[in-house]
Amino acid sequence: MKKDIHPENYRFVVFKDMSNEYSFLSKSSAETKETIKWEDGNEYPLIKLEISHKSHPFYTGKMNLVDTAGRIDKFKNRYAKHTKK
Repeated sequence: MKKDIHPENYRFVVFKDMSNEYSFLSKSSAETKETIKWEDGNEYPLIKLEISHKSHPFYTGKMNLVDTAGRIDKFKNRYAKHTKK
């Protein structure tokens, strides 16, 4: 294995799924400027997720639409002129 390729700054971080407000605490070296107070009373860095295992259709077994940036509407508007012909 190569030496000195892994980050050294692993710390506890709260990951929060913004689609259903589910949060979990894990270790990460990802950078963030936001923090949140966790259940144990300590403050941890916060990383916001668009989807996690609690909201992904593969793990939940039900199909739900996650459209955070209006991607479906943008697609329909872009190709609407082709469908009118």
